[in-house]
Amino acid sequence: MNTYDEDFDIENEPPSKSQLKREMHALQELGKQLTELSEGHLLSLDLPEEVLSAVQEMHRIRQREAKRRHLQFIGKVMRKVDSEHIAQQLESLNARHSLNIHLQHQVESWRDQLMAGDQNALQQFIDKYPSVDIQHLRQLMRVAQKEKNIDKAPTHARKLFRYLRDVVLASQ
Repeated sequence: MNTYDEDFDIENEPPSKSQLKREMHALQELGKQLTELSEGHLLSLDLPEEVLSAVQEMHRIRQREAKRRHLQFIGKVMRKVDSEHIAQQLESLNARHSLNIHLQHQVESWRDQLMAGDQNALQQFIDKYPSVDIQHLRQLMRVAQKEKNIDKAPTHARKLFRYLRDVVLASQ
């Protein structure tokens, strides 16, 4: 019997150099995603102070090579903190953003159908959202349709969109 095979335990081995590089690049990519967020979204995340200041510093850097080096620095800072927690927060933020985009497209679709005078769409909207003020909705539709027919600025179309969005959001 070979005692070397019996004593070898892969779980006790340190990570390979390639594995360390993959982890480092993943942290740099996470840091890059943070630098692409707006200031408001960045502040909405629960980030450690050191990470937050490093990411905010990136916005002030203009030179390409300096940005590359600073991304490496952000990756180094990220090694010291709970990057999984940050990744989960970022994923949650992206999911909310996708949901908002989907909601906006849905409301735009309702508005377009209603402005086209589709009575079936009107009835479907009323059935789906029973809290809607039907009289107000019909009035907004009429005025928005008139504006569209005389090529006037779509002021009431925007009002219709906002009203539909408020109704849809209130129902969720």
